[in-house]
Amino acid sequence: MSKKISLRIGSVLHDVVVEEPFYDFLVKQVAQDFNISGNNDLKVLLKAYVKKNHELFIQEQKMRELILKLENQN
Repeated sequence: MSKKISLRIGSVLHDVVVEEPFYDFLVKQVAQDFNISGNNDLKVLLKAYVKKNHELFIQEQKMRELILKLENQN
């Protein structure tokens, strides 16, 4: 089932439609990074983008370390 998340960026309302169960996860993440009841300027959007990419970078590093450990066990 599709659900909609609305977010105001630069005084423009943007709607994003996603499927469950991703919707529940995304709502929590958006609430952490944005003002969900008001306007967000582009600087807030950029900050959230960089933050999420940093999280992905750290996650990728940890996965690579785990893969190396697993390969070295064999």
